[in-house]
Amino acid sequence: MTPGGNNYVSNVWRENIFDGTVVFCTGGGGDICSAQVKALVYLGANACIIGRNIEKTEKVARDIAMVRPGAKVLGYGSVDVRNPRLLREAVQKCASELGGIDFVIAGAAGNFLAPITQLSENAFKTVVEIDLVGAFNTLKATLPFLLQSASRAKSEKSARSGGRIIFLSAATYYTGVPLQAHALAAKAGIDVLAANTAIELGPRGVTANVIAPGPIANTEGMRRLTKPGNEKSVARIPLGRLGNVREIADATVYLFSDAGNYVNGEILVVDGGAWRTHGGDSSYDFEYPNFLLSDDNFGRLRTTKM
Repeated sequence: MTPGGNNYVSNVWRENIFDGTVVFCTGGGGDICSAQVKALVYLGANACIIGRNIEKTEKVARDIAMVRPGAKVLGYGSVDVRNPRLLREAVQKCASELGGIDFVIAGAAGNFLAPITQLSENAFKTVVEIDLVGAFNTLKATLPFLLQSASRAKSEKSARSGGRIIFLSAATYYTGVPLQAHALAAKAGIDVLAANTAIELGPRGVTANVIAPGPIANTEGMRRLTKPGNEKSVARIPLGRLGNVREIADATVYLFSDAGNYVNGEILVVDGGAWRTHGGDSSYDFEYPNFLLSDDNFGRLRTTKM
């Protein structure tokens, strides 16, 4: 491992374990998803990442490609996961240029803080469409290639894993938290979608699992949804700290590697135990339930919206 590799993947993994494989990732320009893809590319994969912002997506793709000499990482911008046609076009282009798709990360997401009293119907619908419908669209668009990859992986001539999809979710909906009805409803749907995918496509060799990240330091989500210096919130995390993107990337490597061959339909929570204590929960920057009963506090929330 190079020293830089330790920023996005642990040194416990054997190099080149993903040689000859291709990763397709939605939301690939984000902090967490880009780290996931970077780890896989470092370990031998090639990749396609998609996003809505052309310049950002292409830049992140170039940055990811630098982790391994000879790596091919394509960045497709102006692709909205809510648009099945655009997704199918990106998938076809990826498979054509890189030779197929073996692994998929459905990571596109949108979020903001809002109480139900201020949450418009359109805002609720938008988040559900990006997170949940977008995850379904990603599955549908990539499924033909996942099935092909799974078939190859099951053949005696192929020793590599393939035909696997990971959905990104969140553990906070297990208990529910204020200001997140839209996002957590979408994440609950994602978990059900993953479970049904595992049940229906498992017999054909495709595995579907969920990674539910907790509060991850230095990510857009933390910057958008929390206040700086929220020590009390961090103190409630059983492990006493925020997570880092490498820990999500390591979970991804595990599920896509041969170590995860028999893992299907599972939810892997990577949050230091935070969901059990509401540790790191952004909405607890406010005193519950007083802030929900005061109109004065709602003005503070408007600055956190997308």
